[in-house]
Amino acid sequence: MAGGLPSALRRLYLSIYNWTVFFGWLQVLVLAVKTLHESGHEHVYSAVERPLQLAQTAAILETQKHIMVSSLVISWSITEIIRYSFFGMKETLGFTPSWLLWLRYSTFLLLYPTGIASEVGLIYIALPYIKRSEKYCVRMPNKWNYSFDYFYAAILALGIYVPGGPHMYSYMLGQRKKALAKSKRE
Repeated sequence: MAGGLPSALRRLYLSIYNWTVFFGWLQVLVLAVKTLHESGHEHVYSAVERPLQLAQTAAILETQKHIMVSSLVISWSITEIIRYSFFGMKETLGFTPSWLLWLRYSTFLLLYPTGIASEVGLIYIALPYIKRSEKYCVRMPNKWNYSFDYFYAAILALGIYVPGGPHMYSYMLGQRKKALAKSKRE
């Protein structure tokens, strides 16, 4: 075996990690879809809050009952389930099936726009609360002689989505083209 014990331990660790995160996101997706169907979008966040925090740290402020939380959680879950099963298969078996490769490099076509629109929408909706509450703000004077205003940081984040969203989408289109072309040659 090339690389010996360190390589085997690395592969074992990455396999366990990828499959653990895969099952975490799978749980989030199943709970989100089930709750959306049975109880409506107002209850999705409360149903997925704990597993979502375990799968990825999330602070969604007062927007927890908005329908965009459902689209965000579902978009993230599907994306992460595909990503971590892809890498889990690659680490565990040394290869990935062509259908999983296709999913890995194609689902973003729909999931990036829904995810980004949900993120932007939730940040925008949270702006009045952020401004009013001054949550996560650091005001002067203080011992660090430093100030931070979360409201303006959130506005800056929204501004980054304008060039960042299309840039990431274009980047993923290029990655998709390379990955799918490479798979056809193999």
